[in-house]
Amino acid sequence: MTSAKYTEYDAYAAEEAAEGRVYDVSGQDWDQVVAGAEESGDERLVVNMGPQHPSTHGVLRLILTLDGETVNECRVGIGYLHTGIEKNMEFRTWAQGPTFCTRMDYLAPFFNEATYCLGVEKLLGVTDQIPERAQIIRVMMMELNRISSHLVAIATFGLELGATTVMLNGFIEREYTLDLFEEVSGLRMNHAYIRPGGVAQDLPSGALTKIRDYLDRMPKRIQALRKLMDENPVYLARTKNIAYLDLTGCMALGVTGPVLRATGLPWDLRKSQPYSGYETYDFDVPTQDTCDVYGRYLVRMAEMEESLKIVEQCLDRLQTVKGPVMIEDKKIGWPAQLAIGADGMGNSPRHIAHIMGTSMEALIHHFKLVTEGFRVPAGQAYAPVESPRGELGAHVVSDGGTRPYRVHFREPSFVNLQAAPAMAEGGMIADVIAAVASIDPVMGGVDR
Repeated sequence: MTSAKYTEYDAYAAEEAAEGRVYDVSGQDWDQVVAGAEESGDERLVVNMGPQHPSTHGVLRLILTLDGETVNECRVGIGYLHTGIEKNMEFRTWAQGPTFCTRMDYLAPFFNEATYCLGVEKLLGVTDQIPERAQIIRVMMMELNRISSHLVAIATFGLELGATTVMLNGFIEREYTLDLFEEVSGLRMNHAYIRPGGVAQDLPSGALTKIRDYLDRMPKRIQALRKLMDENPVYLARTKNIAYLDLTGCMALGVTGPVLRATGLPWDLRKSQPYSGYETYDFDVPTQDTCDVYGRYLVRMAEMEESLKIVEQCLDRLQTVKGPVMIEDKKIGWPAQLAIGADGMGNSPRHIAHIMGTSMEALIHHFKLVTEGFRVPAGQAYAPVESPRGELGAHVVSDGGTRPYRVHFREPSFVNLQAAPAMAEGGMIADVIAAVASIDPVMGGVDR
């Protein structure tokens, strides 16, 4: 292609930025893209896939240049779901942060909350003061969340390839998982349950029994999903040797999670950089060496089975480990004595009676903690966790005040989406669907 650029793109691409034609795919660019295709002299078709398309995950825009059924070029357009979550967190207290970040990757809310809280706790220097029971509950909720997220990935993947039965089965099992979230936190999503210093409240009466029943049910249901897909000839034809991306490509693009582990590298932060006591749990890191869509599917299925093992270990520990679920330091710990009332969840009447009737100092401190929040020493910290999509990290920066100076998330959907062109270009247009689905991006995390 000839070396050229559009003058209206000067703010983003300097003369020396790149060789070849530079495209602006920010929205009002369609005429430019089409004109570029026409100038090449070849008969090529430029099509939009999205940002509203039944086979793209969320509001994702793909600009595809086609030669017949073959994808010559794939460009990813994002930004259609931007919520300003990171910026909004700068105007709320540290304790209010989980309410915002839980909404980023809305399929993995507990991981969003956990990485943020781990970063805040690292800045506070209280990582070792988090109660053991709170750590176990965090691990249990994250692993249940990993299962629910992978169920959505596999259910929607099945639907996109025409397997409606897989979609129905996947979402039914996810509903059972969300029932547990509601039982423990009061909400099915956007929980703000994991908070700096611990968790919002202890497990309610009967929760352990319901989780045990879930563990009895799920292995059989995962096997039922496997029977629908593992050896299905249509599914194998649509996934084996499709959207190839090897270890070298993953390393170059910063890809993590199941996509990376499907290349044979057992990189999992729960093993390599343990947090929340993961080093004390017995589980394996599933891998495949196929580097294709089918391998990524197998990794996710195996990860759900490993998560069930971890949840079972959590239940055994919760039977014996008692105590608080919030840090003892009252200058940091948000009150964790909650109860369900006629107007919803709030502080328990016993706690209200204590702070209102028996201790003026407790009342004053509670008021200041809620209205102003606690101060975090100046500095910065990065805390990563292994989310269902890969490395999710929170870079939190404090200037010593009661609100974050800056919070930035290393979101795996955002990073992994870079692999879409590498997977799709040179393949068939029908395989673009499988490629994007195998990445499993959540646009709430990409456009945060």
